[in-house]
Order: sequence, then structure tokens, then C-alpha cells
Amino acid sequence: MRISTKGRYALRILLDIAIFQKGNEPRSIHEISESQKLSEKYVGRLILKLRSTGFLKSRRGTAGGYFLRRRPEDITLLEILEKMEGKVSVVECVRNPRKCRRSELCSVRKMWDKLNDGFKDLVNQITLAEIVEDYKKGEGASLMKANEKKK
Repeated sequence: MRISTKGRYALRILLDIAIFQKGNEPRSIHEISESQKLSEKYVGRLILKLRSTGFLKSRRGTAGGYFLRRRPEDITLLEILEKMEGKVSVVECVRNPRKCRRSELCSVRKMWDKLNDGFKDLVNQITLAEIVEDYKKGEGASLMKANEKKK
């Protein structure tokens, strides 16, 4: 299974909002793209998807931008990946048995199913809040301080 830029960057956008949003101030596309070193155009497209799938809410106007719709503790990595990428599957035949003529007879498919279930269980236990905490403890601490100095 390969996670595309859509899934990876969506996680980065949600992480950015969770870390840098201050109280009732929304995070703008410009701020997110600058912080994450991503194009505003691509951030804008991903934000539309994140908003339509229920991760974000917005405020219009000159002081507008985006907020998390739910608490970071309530958002799992699995949910983010599946909303952005589709159903998680380590091999195609796990998600769609009709893709393989041998799926009914395949002795290895059970192993792929177990691996897929294990992966999904693992990423379902990881919350956005945990990723925020890891970020704050690691390299993100210095980036957060630098961001604070800009304001």
C-alpha cells in the first residue's frame, strides 16, 4: 500500500491547524501553505476535501480561515487516510477480491487479510492528538518557537 501526497499532506494540514490555531482564530490557507511549504493551490484543494468530509469548518471574511470540526483526540489516522485515499488495503485483492481470479483459492490471501486488519487496527489507534504531542516533543518544538517569534 502506498499513501499518496493527498493523504500525507491532508495529515500535515490537520496537524498544522491543530498545533497553530490559537483560540477562536482560524488558520488561513496562506498560513498553512507557508508553514508546511506547500502550494496554496494544493492546500486549497485538500482543504475543500477535508471540509466536505467533516474534518474542518470555516469562517469567511478577511479574518477567515479554518478550524478543526472535532477535537484532535477524536480524529484517527485511519479515518484521515480512508477519507482521503479510500479504503486501506495492503494488496488489491483484500479490498476487491474480484480483482484476482484466484482469490477464492488463494492460500496467501488470508495472510494479506490479517496483515491488512493489523495495519488498520494500528492506524486506528493513532489519534491526531498523539501526533500533535509527538510533534511538540520532537523537531516541532523549535519550529513552534520560530513561528511564535514571527507574530
